[in-house]
Formats: sequence, C-alpha cells, structure tokens
Amino acid sequence: MSKVPANLKYIKSHEWVEPQADGTVKIGITDHAQDLLGDMVYVDLPQPGRVLKAGQECAVVESVKAASDVYSPIAGEVIAVNEALAASPELVNKDPYGEGWIMRLKPANPVELDNLLDADGYAALIAAEAH
Repeated sequence: MSKVPANLKYIKSHEWVEPQADGTVKIGITDHAQDLLGDMVYVDLPQPGRVLKAGQECAVVESVKAASDVYSPIAGEVIAVNEALAASPELVNKDPYGEGWIMRLKPANPVELDNLLDADGYAALIAAEAH
C-alpha cells in the first residue's frame, strides 16, 4: 500500500501539495505515482518565474518505463525547483514526500487548496483505481 501522508493535499493526477509556513506550497508526485512509474532517470523541471494555471502541465518525470507529465495542482508562480533532481532523479523514488519534491509555488489564490483531495479522498481514489 502506498504512503498517503495526512498533512498533504492531493489531486487525481497523483501530485501532492504541502503548504509551507511562508504561504508558499511544495509540490511533488505521490508515492503511488512513483511506484507505478518505476525507477526515475530524468526530471524536466519548470523554470522559476513561470506562472501556471491549475491543472497545467509544468514538468515531466521520466522513468525506465515511461515519461509522465506533472500537473500543477493550483494556480501560481514557480518560485523554486528542486535542483538536486538534475543529478539524482532517483530521489523521487526514495523520498517522494521529502527530498524528491519537484517545485515550490507561490499560490495565486490560496483558497484553491480547499478544493484538493485530503489523504482519505486520495486513498479512496487509489483504491478505486486498483479495481
């Protein structure tokens, strides 16, 4: 069973969002997503300063099995990316909710976070996909 931390928010395309103390959010792909994709070999990160719409493609993760788009869970501006992934894309596999984060975003409208799935909702989504 994939890990689904209770302190995060999720979207159906398997990205997670972690609100930060400074009002920004950290974003990555879920444990379930990295497990389905397999060993990461490359992560194409968005450019800092890029303004994203909710649901917009913003990055690509490539594994030994497939390449998959990463979608922005909410609208906002990319303020930082995880440069460590350039040299170590496997961090997404080893620690998807920690060192494997993909980007930090300054939300355009923080209220959008209220519309995302909580841990129970995301766990139910994974369970439904398994059947």
